[in-house]
Amino acid sequence: MEYIEAIKTAILIFPLIAFLFTLPFILHQYHKYGSIHKFRTLIIYSFILYMITIYFLVILPLPNINEVTKPDKIINLIPFSFVDDFLNKSSFILNDPSTYLKSLSSSSFYVAAFNILMTLPFGMYLRYYFKCNIKKVMLFSFGLSLFFELTQLSGLYFIYPYPYRLFDVDDLILNTLGGILGYFIMGIIDNFLPTRDEIDKEAKEIGKSVSGLRRIVLFFLDMFIFIIFTIFISLFTKKAIYISFIIYYILVPFFKNNQTLGSKFLNVKLEFSNKKLIRLTLRIIFIYFYYFVLIYLISIGLFTIISYLNLDTFINFILYTLILLGIFTFYLTNIIIILKEKSIFYDKLFKVTYESTILVDENTIVC
Repeated sequence: MEYIEAIKTAILIFPLIAFLFTLPFILHQYHKYGSIHKFRTLIIYSFILYMITIYFLVILPLPNINEVTKPDKIINLIPFSFVDDFLNKSSFILNDPSTYLKSLSSSSFYVAAFNILMTLPFGMYLRYYFKCNIKKVMLFSFGLSLFFELTQLSGLYFIYPYPYRLFDVDDLILNTLGGILGYFIMGIIDNFLPTRDEIDKEAKEIGKSVSGLRRIVLFFLDMFIFIIFTIFISLFTKKAIYISFIIYYILVPFFKNNQTLGSKFLNVKLEFSNKKLIRLTLRIIFIYFYYFVLIYLISIGLFTIISYLNLDTFINFILYTLILLGIFTFYLTNIIIILKEKSIFYDKLFKVTYESTILVDENTIVC
């Protein structure tokens, strides 16, 4: 039952961890490949869920801190003690085959088996996605197991005054063995799966065109960098927003291959039919007024009119809600248009297209 509770906890925590990981994941994928490959996403997020699960299996259930006292034994450095436990505490008799099946229900067996199974997927992930050889799988599996054992030995990083579980060298052996077995099992399974190189190549092929999501990520990444840049410039002048706007959105892309710092990172550039500087300038000014100034002026105007009407509080609430809903609908509509990879009207107006600078023949990372 403790195992079930640990797994349930991991599933509950996973959405939060996945949410925190999503933005860095998206940025990395667009920077490296220019696209977000669905199968790669499944692999990465399943790996995160797996790692969360085995971590909670190691530390849960957490005892009451007042109930943790100094144990008689905190470390077992005698290797293969689990073999003696199995032979002495189970019904296993070597020359009596009838005892074999029953002995599998012994705690001395399934605890050892669990320690192997716990890191078996780890070895599979390391071989398949991270392309690790057998030596590195062995090393990383041992390192992961050592981390878990030290977590227990330290009383969950000294939160507890004493360890509440035993540091066992057998766990190191069995966990490392699990990683090695996972490596060899994946050697059979990966014949039926696309290779990491194939995934990377397909992702870069997809990344040769600029998707709607990539454009939206670019928009917000540029905005974030622009805000940071503006804050820095504001240390020296009161006209920081105008200066940083001209530098970041006009001068930098004009002299740097039609790329801002954000588009350089995401491997995207703008292409103009002609009159590059004029179209570049007018486009970004139009976007600024379209998404910010226009909506701001309309909202302030409507809020001012409502305040002068002296309407009932409930009616005011309804009108304000409708205005906010209208603003939300405006932005959502534009996002949906871009996500569908349609050229939005201002790109057509200023005759601009997005091009990817992803190189398909880049080498993949090998563990």
